Amino acid sequence: MKKIFLAVFISFAFLVSFSSAHVTHYKKIKYLKYDLFLNNNLIGSHIFNFKKKGDLFYVIGEGNFKIKKLGIELMNYQTTSEEIYQNEQLIKFNSKTNQNNKEKYVNLEIDKNENMIKVDGSSFKGKTDLSSMVGTWWNHQIVKERKQISAISGRIINQKVKFLGKEDIQIDKKNYKALHFHFLSDDNKPLEKKKINIHVWYDADTLLWIKSSYEKLGQWEYRLKDVSF
Repeated sequence: MKKIFLAVFISFAFLVSFSSAHVTHYKKIKYLKYDLFLNNNLIGSHIFNFKKKGDLFYVIGEGNFKIKKLGIELMNYQTTSEEIYQNEQLIKFNSKTNQNNKEKYVNLEIDKNENMIKVDGSSFKGKTDLSSMVGTWWNHQIVKERKQISAISGRIINQKVKFLGKEDIQIDKKNYKALHFHFLSDDNKPLEKKKINIHVWYDADTLLWIKSSYEKLGQWEYRLKDVSF
């Protein structure tokens, strides 16, 4: 019983520390760069640039990867995004994604009159409450939210987040004390058919996203490559 209580207490303590950390935590960061691996082979990257203009805070994302086999291109993927925050609140998000010449998009903004989020996406058009959060893993606040908005298509997904503990991990020969979380879509579908089934690690000291891992026709991993302050 004591071990169970201690585990619950530790999980609660980490979630409280996450919920008290906001977008201002990133205002000293210039950019974050991640390498993307498939079955431990480097296939692409994703970069987030952070900029402040007046009372607005911008996060510009750009990612791409290619998958080839026997010289044949199986997948070509590019995505760009822009997040705009004001007074810690996301007020606008836009993304464009091209996957094998198939276009996907999200245009999102806050409806101040109804206190809701308006979403115009390739998979969803409508409104959702302010507790929903765009699924860009750099923002550690996502561990405490109940709903996730797909950054690619605008789909609204209910999620469950489980804190799995503190771990020592190594990325690019650098050692981290990491907080390990497991994200799952909150539905009755079997594990292999869930829209969200991903493990995410954040640095225990800085709360920076340092790694994520999921399986889909292979083992995919994002690993922190570089950070500039």
